[in-house]
Amino acid sequence: MIAMDVQVGAATHPGLRRRVNEDSHLAEYPLFLVADGMGGHDAGAAASSAVVAEFRALVGQDSVGIDEMRAALARARAAVHRIGHEGRAAGTTLTGVAVTEVGGHGYWLTVNVGDSRTYRFADGELEQISVDHSVVQELIDAGELTGEAAGRDSRRNEITRAIGAGSGGEADFWLIAAEPGDRMLICSDGLSGEVPEDRISGILREVVDPQDAATRLVHEAMLHGGRDNITAVVVDAVRVAGQDDDAYDTAPAGGASYAEEDTRPRAAAGGDA
Repeated sequence: MIAMDVQVGAATHPGLRRRVNEDSHLAEYPLFLVADGMGGHDAGAAASSAVVAEFRALVGQDSVGIDEMRAALARARAAVHRIGHEGRAAGTTLTGVAVTEVGGHGYWLTVNVGDSRTYRFADGELEQISVDHSVVQELIDAGELTGEAAGRDSRRNEITRAIGAGSGGEADFWLIAAEPGDRMLICSDGLSGEVPEDRISGILREVVDPQDAATRLVHEAMLHGGRDNITAVVVDAVRVAGQDDDAYDTAPAGGASYAEEDTRPRAAAGGDA
């Protein structure tokens, strides 16, 4: 028996200022992922596509465990490293959810490296599950920058962890008990960096069909400027194996040039992210 029945929609667009879409995504059960490539020209697109390809091997399973996710991540790092050795400074973020099963119950297994984001919309409330690996997030955590000021800060696109781009930063994982009615949003910062969270929440509340919701979110990002590539994956939990009424909790489980709005590794770390 599969761990969860879902409905899913996905949309992507290069935005209004980009010729190339360096985002890649996977929206096939049991994996729903977004990767935002960086490196300029086609290197970012190659990196994000290579990462998604490694996880695609897990499509079709009833559920995916954390060991399989870690193994796919290791293969993804090696694939991006090979692209970098071809003379291109390639890197990518990765975020999203895998459907997993623990003791007969369905769970969301969330993974994150970088500043693309995974949200949960449930009971009318939008919650950011992933934590940005970014310079501005570190400054917010240190009390040196407010959330409002972060959106205007010149360092807002500098990330502190990535797959590739000289980074050895590890992925964060969270295990979240799923409930019917959960709506997960996985997106690149071309959406979260353009559209306020209250507007994202409103669209997720108003638009019932997940494909329509994903398309609407991408369109909304273009209306707000569309300065970066934009990708949105919306996943609705219809049935969850062994679900109960207990409140859920989240806990951790275990040389290139960049355009102004591009995600990029932190320069102060010598290119490492």
